[in-house]
Amino acid sequence: MSLSIYTDGGSRGNPGRAACSFIIKSSRNIVRTSGRLLGITTNNVAEYSGLILALQELVSLFPSFHPQPKSVVCFSDSELMVKQLNGLYRLKNKKLVPLFSEVKKLESLLPTKIFYKHVPREENKEADALVNKLLTAGPSLA
Repeated sequence: MSLSIYTDGGSRGNPGRAACSFIIKSSRNIVRTSGRLLGITTNNVAEYSGLILALQELVSLFPSFHPQPKSVVCFSDSELMVKQLNGLYRLKNKKLVPLFSEVKKLESLLPTKIFYKHVPREENKEADALVNKLLTAGPSLA
């Protein structure tokens, strides 16, 4: 078994009101979906926050999977984040360093390999829609 995670983050303004979301899927079935308002921050911080939220959830869910996933593929439309996590881009923005470190820490808590793949926004519609729903509805939906 393998899992797919779709994450997104967005900011209306940069920085501006921001939110993040994730969807965890197993064989096309949704296992868990969630999102969160983040307050005022940048788009890149929101993208990392969506991934961190997803990995935190995955760490808590992992023992309940039988059989346990052999791999986890995280899909994001943030080319910057994916290339940083895959070691293709350096971290130049100091605000992203602790977020990158948190992702790596969460990876270490999982007994399977995590892969990161960039996808166009059109292939990340569900996570994107959740971010936009959160940003439009405001605090009452969070």
